[in-house]
Amino acid sequence: MPAVDCHAHAFDLTRQGWGGDRGFDIASNELGTAPQFLHMLASHGFTHGVLINPLGGYGADNTYMLEAIAAAGGRLKGVALLPDATAEAEVHRLVEGGIVGIRFNLDFPTSPPLRAHALARAREAGWFVQIHYHHGESFTAAIPLLRAAGLPVIIDHSGRPELPGGLQQPAFRALLDFGRDSDAVIKLSGVFRFSETGSPYVDTDPYIAALIEAFGIDRCIWGSDWPFLRATSRTDFGPLLAALHRVVPDAADRERVLWRNPARLFGMQGEGR
Repeated sequence: MPAVDCHAHAFDLTRQGWGGDRGFDIASNELGTAPQFLHMLASHGFTHGVLINPLGGYGADNTYMLEAIAAAGGRLKGVALLPDATAEAEVHRLVEGGIVGIRFNLDFPTSPPLRAHALARAREAGWFVQIHYHHGESFTAAIPLLRAAGLPVIIDHSGRPELPGGLQQPAFRALLDFGRDSDAVIKLSGVFRFSETGSPYVDTDPYIAALIEAFGIDRCIWGSDWPFLRATSRTDFGPLLAALHRVVPDAADRERVLWRNPARLFGMQGEGR
């Protein structure tokens, strides 16, 4: 069965140097090239991946991601950053190069800002909007603009709930409500970023289960977040995938999360069951 890792980053300093507008630096142990990513996926039985421009390292320059997609033979798609000043010719190049969405980092000052103009450009390009945030209040404030935009929305890293706040914390409840009354997609990723106990991340299970209930299994996707930028402890692909299997024990449901849903969202081709 084909499967998609919907969240990863790739860097190759022999192909592209660091960007002056980067949001944070990439440590040497966090480097990973696109061919290394594809090999890692194949080692775990995955066939496709989605590269995300994380703002760190290359900043808003999407050059290496486009090169990696072109060399991958249809196995990769990309989510770019789109500064306000980006020319229409560059937007066309991104569309033609396999970019399927743009990302906004709500809590990074150097990120392209979430504005109606940027959302309109995404709509014209046929893209979805991917939202990442560290603080739930940032997402809550953005909800009215996202609702008015009229284009698909993907929420990164399970909304990064703060586990001490519990399932009833206002920002997480707002995310669940957004899932129930919109067509938004939740990315069941990043559990290592908000777990308090670490691997095997059992403390995150109730939050993932609540997200699946609110969004519905057909609007859930998964990503590893390889090569685990800024992780605070040892992180590996296998335990993260095992955490998904634990919360989604039904094989048919996992097929939706790992293949059918992302294939539909990102326009990927492969042999299904």
